[in-house]
Amino acid sequence: MQQPPARVRILDAAHELMLTVGLARATTKEIARAAGCSEAALYKYFTGKEELFIRVLAERLPRLTPLLRSLAAEPGQGTLQENLTEIARQAALFYEQSFPIAASLYAETQLKRRHDDAMREMGYGPHRPIEDLAAYLRAEQDLGRVARDADPYAAASLLLGACAQRAFAYDATPDAARPEVDDFAARLARTLLAGIAGSAGIPGRVRSAGGAGTEEAPSPG
Repeated sequence: MQQPPARVRILDAAHELMLTVGLARATTKEIARAAGCSEAALYKYFTGKEELFIRVLAERLPRLTPLLRSLAAEPGQGTLQENLTEIARQAALFYEQSFPIAASLYAETQLKRRHDDAMREMGYGPHRPIEDLAAYLRAEQDLGRVARDADPYAAASLLLGACAQRAFAYDATPDAARPEVDDFAARLARTLLAGIAGSAGIPGRVRSAGGAGTEEAPSPG
């Protein structure tokens, strides 16, 4: 059976080692050995561990950013409840899987600084999903599907913050049962929708783009 390309093997090995031994201890030498290639070969594809970490987040974990950008590019598709539920589901899975990898960054100040610098240079960072979700909600606001007085950035922060907290809180307390992702996503989406798509605070009603009157939207319940 033919082996996967070297780049794929390196990313797979990096992902596995970052999960099992942590980012701080997953050296490029160990990653190359696990991938069945030389360390020099690893550097043909990646500039170092910082880029590998970012590529693992982008290519091996749930694809949150592509989902947000595709929704922002074509607003008005599907219902807000369906879209927010899928966003919450993907975000919950992303943070659940990335938290164990990234946690060790916070134990080593210099390591975190290097990774922060690398993410900035590559146009990544933990703030980007919030900005992308806020852009999507603003696009829906322009269509009248989100209330004109809703705050897209605050709403995006609330949704993604809840998903990140699900990963953090239940990773730190392994005896507690982490909320099942599909139910968690649906409940989170319904709750957020009641706040941003309601006219005069009434869930399930959408203020028109002109602000004069309302139209019924699918009930979130």
